[in-house]
Amino acid sequence: MLRFVPLKLGRLYRCLKLLFVVGLFVILLMNTHNLFASFQKNELTDRRFINLNKCPACFGTSWCRKFMNGQISLETWGRLRFLDVFNVKNVFFAQYGEPREGTRRIVLKRLGSNQELADIDQKICKRATGRPRCDLIQAMYKTEFARLNGDVRLLTPDVVEGWSDLVHCPSQRLLDRIVRRYAETKDSGSFLLKNLKDTERMQLLMTLAFNPEPLVLQSFPSDEGWPFAKYLGACGRMVAVNYVGEELWSFFNAPWEKRVDLAKQLMDIAEQLTNNDFDFALYLLDVSFDNFAVGPRDGKVIVVDAENVVVADKRLIKQNKPENYDVWYESKFEECDKEACLSFSKDMLCSRVTVDHNYYAICQNLLSRYATWRGSSGGLLHDPPADIAKDGQLETLLEECANPKKRYGRFQAAKELREYLTQLSGSAR
Repeated sequence: MLRFVPLKLGRLYRCLKLLFVVGLFVILLMNTHNLFASFQKNELTDRRFINLNKCPACFGTSWCRKFMNGQISLETWGRLRFLDVFNVKNVFFAQYGEPREGTRRIVLKRLGSNQELADIDQKICKRATGRPRCDLIQAMYKTEFARLNGDVRLLTPDVVEGWSDLVHCPSQRLLDRIVRRYAETKDSGSFLLKNLKDTERMQLLMTLAFNPEPLVLQSFPSDEGWPFAKYLGACGRMVAVNYVGEELWSFFNAPWEKRVDLAKQLMDIAEQLTNNDFDFALYLLDVSFDNFAVGPRDGKVIVVDAENVVVADKRLIKQNKPENYDVWYESKFEECDKEACLSFSKDMLCSRVTVDHNYYAICQNLLSRYATWRGSSGGLLHDPPADIAKDGQLETLLEECANPKKRYGRFQAAKELREYLTQLSGSAR
């Protein structure tokens, strides 16, 4: 009887697949008129589609001229609105054109799902009027986003602490950096908040509270060597960033030499974000194969989702000297039945100078045998060549990096793993 189970499951899968195709065809027929209209109209010039009509409850306006001039257009599938049901994250691929430079691919983000965006509108209205619906523009001037008027000189930690991961434990040095590098103003370069217009201040604070990813990209830009996608601009509630390349998951079964090179880069990213000359530790709280991408030309690995990043100022920690601040902090390994899960304490990340979180996150969720994603397991370094598998050094280092058995074992294992991957990468050339 058991031998018939796979056959029944196979038939069920084929039936479901057929039903999906038929359903999709029916939807296409029902939306034929809208389908043709979608290809004829550039929705990115529509103020309501990009939510420009909701500013200053938006993310910026620096790229509005490019949107309104039709220099940006959604790619084919992005124009089909009935497919939005599958695009929960509201991420779109688009073409951006400049007269002298030609066109290139970029990524557009709404920075949240439709429900999350609707929720922030309701919160703004309730805080301003006590009702879930209101005139959003007028309501913004009655919220905490408008509290910092032109008389306030600096953005200070006591105002925004805890608003998002970026400012879970903000220092004045970090906030000055965020304001000074804020790209949604013509007068960027000053850390004085009073130099921003009222609408610009509200947009900055709205972004900081809702999804600070644009501020991470602006404060730690790729042009200065930080491993993040390049921020381009915003219009309404649509943010534009540089297209990096295919997601890391696409390389899960790439040739061994390629996977070794990618693994080495990932460990280098963990090191750079943990220890750098600026004494800012950037801890990645959401580490999965979808949140990294690989450049098609240079093969460089880049972080493409920076919403959940805690920034700890090591100089402030050394200055304030909280309890055990100079004791090395080891992240606790915990197995779970979900994909890409991590165990961490934001407060601990913010109160220790030496932390192994980024090594732990990369090793557990991307490289080691504990890494699972989309039903596959084994990590990026699965199935090594016979000689490397027989040697056992790689397996030992990955295990100690993800699930250390010795005290402070992960710190040493991460160091040795970077060296070993560099050696393997060099010998493969």
